[in-house]
Amino acid sequence: MSAVFAINLLQSYFTELIFDEAYYWHYAQKMAWGYFDHPPMVAFLIRLSSYFFDGELGVRFMSCLLSVGTLVLLWLMIDNPKKRDYVPHFFILTFSMTLLNAYGFFTLPDTPLLFFTALFLWIYKKFIANATVLSAIFLGIVMAALMYSKYHAVLVIFFVLLSNLALLKNKYAWLAVIIALLCYIPHFLWLYENDFVSIKYHLFERPNGAYDFNKYTLGFFVNLVAIFGFTFPWIYKALYKTKSSSLFTKALLYLTYGVILFFFISSFNRRVQTQWIIVISIPLAIIVFNYMLENTNTRKWIYRMGIINCVVLLFLRIGLIYEPLFPIFYETHGNKQWTEEIRAEAGDIPIVFENSYRNAPMYAFYSGNPTYSLNNIYYRRNQYSIDSSEYQVQHKKIMYVSKSAKSGDASFTRMNGTVYHGKFIENFESFRKLRCFLTEEEPLSLDLKKVINFKVFNPYGTDIPLEKIKFGLAYLNDHKQVKDVLSVDAIPTNENILTLKSNDTTNFTFTLPKPNMKNPGYFRIGISENGLNYGLNGENIKLK
Repeated sequence: MSAVFAINLLQSYFTELIFDEAYYWHYAQKMAWGYFDHPPMVAFLIRLSSYFFDGELGVRFMSCLLSVGTLVLLWLMIDNPKKRDYVPHFFILTFSMTLLNAYGFFTLPDTPLLFFTALFLWIYKKFIANATVLSAIFLGIVMAALMYSKYHAVLVIFFVLLSNLALLKNKYAWLAVIIALLCYIPHFLWLYENDFVSIKYHLFERPNGAYDFNKYTLGFFVNLVAIFGFTFPWIYKALYKTKSSSLFTKALLYLTYGVILFFFISSFNRRVQTQWIIVISIPLAIIVFNYMLENTNTRKWIYRMGIINCVVLLFLRIGLIYEPLFPIFYETHGNKQWTEEIRAEAGDIPIVFENSYRNAPMYAFYSGNPTYSLNNIYYRRNQYSIDSSEYQVQHKKIMYVSKSAKSGDASFTRMNGTVYHGKFIENFESFRKLRCFLTEEEPLSLDLKKVINFKVFNPYGTDIPLEKIKFGLAYLNDHKQVKDVLSVDAIPTNENILTLKSNDTTNFTFTLPKPNMKNPGYFRIGISENGLNYGLNGENIKLK
């Protein structure tokens, strides 16, 4: 365990951040009970890490601790007395699991998800052996910690419950549920106060594409192989051969098969990302190691193939630090370089990145200067849409950095070949928090003559002159992809209105412009301020 911890610490120290880590670091700069994309556990871990170290290790230290804790818990859940004779086999098995290995040092929502899944199963094992008030309290707290890690955690809890429906009659199980719900109240309140923004995004707003067997369903099966590498045939053989010999083993099997089945069905609707199924690594580590202890041939082959996995993974981990060794350009390469190039041109003024919740926090992390992601109608909402970052750049001289611009005051080229142009703006002003709401019943028909009513809420502390804003409308296809953006002549219902009053609502009317695309599935209202691209000010409205 000490060796694994030391390797992960060194990796954390010498490896530049990946973009998602920088984004979650941005979360941690202002602690809250929730964030746009995820619950707050990942931000909490980063904040804790920052108390011990600076730099990259100040983002990843707690992940190094949790990864060792995950291995300890897995070891404790294996009861077979032979296990001490095969300690190297245990480490080869777990270290060779690709994403379990990667999340040993990267700080992502899946890092605490893996740890708390292992802790949940360990406590559950004790709970079904001897349910007490104390074990119920611990179980409830850990269930809440799971849900604070990632919303996918609901699958872990659900499939373990499904494996033992007798829990529905167990008073201690209900006590655990009550404790979990009480612990989760702060996040429920955050969701309510923020108009359930996370739920809306994940369930209703995310763009998708038309079903593609190769990208979706076949890609799902490729992911099932990728998370175990060369050991995958023997991993799934052990799963297939293992029977429900106890309530705990049954829970492991239900959890594994349940997650696989859930995302297999999901693959007919959207592309399943590899990390979404990573949680099966926890029950499978226990199932497979127990099977290895009783089956010589499987033990031999997993050990052999696991060593190959480990060698490949160690080589790639070195490549994360030393770019020439990595087979492709990766996002841990060159971030200090491109951020320094921008800083050399811009100095210490704030940087506003167009449509990049990835570049904005990465630049802020390595430069120490304020940043903001100005999201427009071609992009998606994110944490910068709901936090106070916009206020840090208002009425200041900034550099506006975009990869869609054709020219600027300065140009920057990333190591992956992407060219960005930056231009100076002396007095930057944006109103991305303006919100548009339709007062019509949905869905609407594509009637180009019908007058549609909507209202605009101004949450800012000052009035906004109407001369500073323009309205636009995006038509989206059935998969919520923007295909057409047109200007809209929105008229105040009261002709005497010249401003959007602070913390007040103003009513407007408009007619739908004729789309250039055929059969749009949705439309969305946007507002352009001071000549900027239209923002994400309205919801996706269904057209029938």
